[in-house]
Amino acid sequence: MPEKINNGLLCASEIHKEYKIGKNVLHVLNGINLDVKKGEILIILGASGAGKSTLLHILGILDTPTSGYVSFKGENLSSIGQRELAEKRNRIFGFVFQFYHLLPDFNALENVLMPRLIGQKFYKTKSKKENAEKAVQLLKRVGLGNRINHRPDELSGGEKQRIAIVRALMNDPEVLLCDEPTGNLDTNTGREIQELIWKLNETTNQTVVIVTHDERFAKMAKNVVRIADGKIVDYSKNGKEH
Repeated sequence: MPEKINNGLLCASEIHKEYKIGKNVLHVLNGINLDVKKGEILIILGASGAGKSTLLHILGILDTPTSGYVSFKGENLSSIGQRELAEKRNRIFGFVFQFYHLLPDFNALENVLMPRLIGQKFYKTKSKKENAEKAVQLLKRVGLGNRINHRPDELSGGEKQRIAIVRALMNDPEVLLCDEPTGNLDTNTGREIQELIWKLNETTNQTVVIVTHDERFAKMAKNVVRIADGKIVDYSKNGKEH
């Protein structure tokens, strides 16, 4: 297996994923090849059960493929040890999920600061004061400057998701991975979250991968991958620019 490949920023090469259920084998992903370019928003669109969330977890090295490999900047991530892999995961990726995963006993600011606390050994140059100032600025950027001290049960669904996005950005990830980021929101709030993601991409050149069943994302994006039964069935570069 080659150590280096020369494609996009983040690449999946011949990804297969299967699970054994008793005597049966469930094939979730079947030979996925994918390149994510720096600064792009890539939409992975598919129905429930298509394999898109599994693919996202493999891209973000939260899960490992049965065969095939993921590379970042040409480096095969399957060739490195678990300790280094954990460090790279913390540095490279920010994750946004459908159900927010905010800690209920902590306020917005404290939730946003969690990635820095967890990964503080990788960020020794940042003081607590610097981290807090950065978190406050990010919360203000997404319109939550007046909600810093509120706990999750005091926030709307859209506000919770904005906090989850800010939390994902705290470690300056090179790739933001979003799993159904509007799936738990009403139509108007979902539209606001979509617009926020596009604004972040436009202002910071943030690379974003979004898996969703929501066709509205396809209408907003240039690059759309459609997945069904664990395979890519269409890859369009002619989507509309938001």
